[in-house]
Amino acid sequence: MSTPAISIQNVSKRFGLSNGGPSSIKEAILSRRRSTEREFWALQDVSFDIPRGSFFGIIGHNGSGKSTLLKLTAGIHRPTSGSIVANGRISALLELGSGFHPDLTGRENVFLNGAILGLSQKHMAKAIDEIAEFSGIGEFIDAPVKVYSSGMHVRLGFAIAVHVEPEILLVDEVLAVGDEAFQRKCFDHIYNLRRKGTTIVLVSHDSASMDRLCDEVAWLDHGELQAVGDVSQTLRSYISQVNADEQERLAEDSSLEVETEDEYAGQDDRRGSGEVRITGFTLLNENGKEVTATRSGDEVTVRLYYEATESIVAPIIGLMIHHENGTHIGSTNNLYDGGHDGDLAAGAGHIDVQIPRLQLMPGPYLLTTGILSPDQLHFYDAWERFGRLTVQPGDLSHHDGLFELVVDWSDAKPGKRRIKPDSTKRARTNPDQKDVGRPDQNDAAPDDTARDHTAPDDTARDNTAPDDTARDEAAPDDAPRDPSPTREFLHIEPT
Repeated sequence: MSTPAISIQNVSKRFGLSNGGPSSIKEAILSRRRSTEREFWALQDVSFDIPRGSFFGIIGHNGSGKSTLLKLTAGIHRPTSGSIVANGRISALLELGSGFHPDLTGRENVFLNGAILGLSQKHMAKAIDEIAEFSGIGEFIDAPVKVYSSGMHVRLGFAIAVHVEPEILLVDEVLAVGDEAFQRKCFDHIYNLRRKGTTIVLVSHDSASMDRLCDEVAWLDHGELQAVGDVSQTLRSYISQVNADEQERLAEDSSLEVETEDEYAGQDDRRGSGEVRITGFTLLNENGKEVTATRSGDEVTVRLYYEATESIVAPIIGLMIHHENGTHIGSTNNLYDGGHDGDLAAGAGHIDVQIPRLQLMPGPYLLTTGILSPDQLHFYDAWERFGRLTVQPGDLSHHDGLFELVVDWSDAKPGKRRIKPDSTKRARTNPDQKDVGRPDQNDAAPDDTARDHTAPDDTARDNTAPDDTARDEAAPDDAPRDPSPTREFLHIEPT
């Protein structure tokens, strides 16, 4: 069995927290107040190995001990008990530029950092030009660091950390810094380090990045190791715990409760004649249990509660979802998507909108609902952004964007692409001529069709459609007519 890059055995770290001691000698003499200290254990009996050449992740909530463990590994702190053995030269991306001396130039700080890492001046002299070029500092490499902008500071710190040929690279949240162009350089260089066999240890809150980058993951919670090993399984356990904690918080947060109609009276985000009113909503999981949040990929039911002062004949009931930033995600109603098509009796009741698989990515969303007359010309009730839909990470967390794109990928098949003559380009050489390669209904018929019908001249042949084409374009008398247009409030956007 190969020697691990880092071996962490029974590591614990205790910090002393002082409560209000004297802040000066004078205060200590004149005041009788004594300082008191209490113990805080940032880590407790943590043990695991990090394989050589792996991309290893450490995840957990704020205050779980992730950064403390990284600083212990880097040698910034010493463990209270236990041992950490690192087999290889360590470089750390912790607080970029924090070790720079402000009165020294960028070049001098490069050599200083190299000396701290145990590298010779000869070695750093070979790397200085590459570091200066990568950081984009240019001629300012010989200027004092105190005149650098914050961006120059972190770019130089990152360039030094990744160009000292580390065998072990410790990264605390910062995989890339600077603008878009520099971030791409950062990711490319991290990728090259990984190809060379550098062991990379990443501390992050981003489970999607962990899933994409890491070979193994360790989960810390309040200083204790909860799980270590398989990335998907460990992240799933961590996300389940986060979701459960959020469910408890949402249940206790009264500010997320739906307001009553009286509290919305007279406000611009609600309108309608009021014969029937939506009074609230709840979310139900696949087992019919009421929940305060749902997960990506899960089945969820939105139960809309209503109260009618009279019987409503064949109402159209709609539901719309917006992202919290205002982006319209989608909408549905019982007219186009099926469901309740009868009358609403006077009194109170509820209507269920079942979503078999919620294809939204994690995030905060807002619900809008409305009840219209059958001709869609009259609103009984329209309540804009009346409720919050909290979507937590689930089966779709590896996707990007706002929703899951459902597609089918085929297997790779051998063969070259057949290139056809590009009539489109020839047609576009004349700006006044239409796209011959994509005729529409108003364009001339193809050449084969034109030969079957005698055209009076070239102009007619170019512009006059043959009789068969004209007959095809004319809609038959018994063709179904488009339904009356709906308002945007209940509009269904085709996917």
